[in-house]
Amino acid sequence: MKIVVVGSVALDTVRTPFGEGTEILGGSATHFSCAASFFTEVGLVAVIGDDFPAEHIEFLKTRGINTAGLQMVDGRTFRWEGFYEYDLNQAHTVDTQLNVFEHFKPQLPEEFKQTEFLFLANIDPELQLQVLSQVNKDAYSVCDTMNFWIERKPGPLTEIIKRVNMCLMNDSEAREFCRTFSMLDSARRLMALGPQAVILKKGEHGALMFTDSTHFAAPAFPIEEIKDPTGAGDSFAGGFLGHLASTGDLSEPNIRRAIIYGSVMASFNVEGFGTARLTTLTRDEIEARYQVFRDITWF
Repeated sequence: MKIVVVGSVALDTVRTPFGEGTEILGGSATHFSCAASFFTEVGLVAVIGDDFPAEHIEFLKTRGINTAGLQMVDGRTFRWEGFYEYDLNQAHTVDTQLNVFEHFKPQLPEEFKQTEFLFLANIDPELQLQVLSQVNKDAYSVCDTMNFWIERKPGPLTEIIKRVNMCLMNDSEAREFCRTFSMLDSARRLMALGPQAVILKKGEHGALMFTDSTHFAAPAFPIEEIKDPTGAGDSFAGGFLGHLASTGDLSEPNIRRAIIYGSVMASFNVEGFGTARLTTLTRDEIEARYQVFRDITWF
C-alpha cells in the first residue's frame, strides 16, 4: 500500500451563501483519500454506522480506494452540520454528533501495516499514536490536527508531533499551539520538536512550507465560484502526499511540486459540495490547472 489514511468518514450538512447540501459524503479521511486516489493507491481506515449509504462506499471503491480498513458497526454514522458566511475561511458549527466515531479504535489490516506513507488526519492524538505504532518504522508519516485537540490534549499532540516526519496545521492552529503570533516562529518551534518540515495552511491565501534551511510560499488557485470549502485542507493533504507517494521523491524541489498539486486538489474540492466535484474530475484537468499554477507563479 502506498498511502494509508486514518481519520473520519462522515455525513455532512453544509450551508454556504451559494447553496447547501444535506447529509453529503464528508470527513477528513474521505476528502484526503479521494484527492490522493488521483495519484496513487490509498488505504482508508475509519468507522461508519450501519446507516451509512451503500452508494457512498461504492463511490470510494470506484475511486480505487481500498476500504478494507473501513469498519462498519452498529449505530449512527458521525455527522457534522455547519455553515459559512462570505468569509469562507471560517466554518460555523451548528451540530456535531460523534455517534460511532466516539468509540473508534483504529485497527489496520495487515496489508496496510507496511505502507510507505501514513497520513494521520485530525483525530484524537492518542489514536494517532496508536496508529503510528501499528505501521512499519520506515513509513513517511504526516500528521494534521485541529484546535479541539490543541486545547484538550496538548500532551499527546506534542508527542505525535515529535514522532512524525512532517506536521500540517492551519496558521491559527500553529499560533495557538506554539503561543506566538509569528508563523515563522511557530514553524521553528514545531520543527524543534522533531519534524523535518512543517506546512502551514492558510485557506484561500495558500500554504507555507518550512524546513530548517528554507521556506516556500504557494498561493491558492484563484477560483471564480466557490460552493463549499469543507474538506479543502484534507484535499490539499491528499494531493500533496499523493504526489510524493507516486514519485517516491522526498527532495525539497519535489515537495514544492507536491504543495502545488495539493493546492490544485483543494481548488477543485471547493467547486462542489462534499466530494461532488471529484466525481467528475479528470487527471487531464488536474495537470492543466497545475500548468496554470506554474504560469501565475513564474517571474
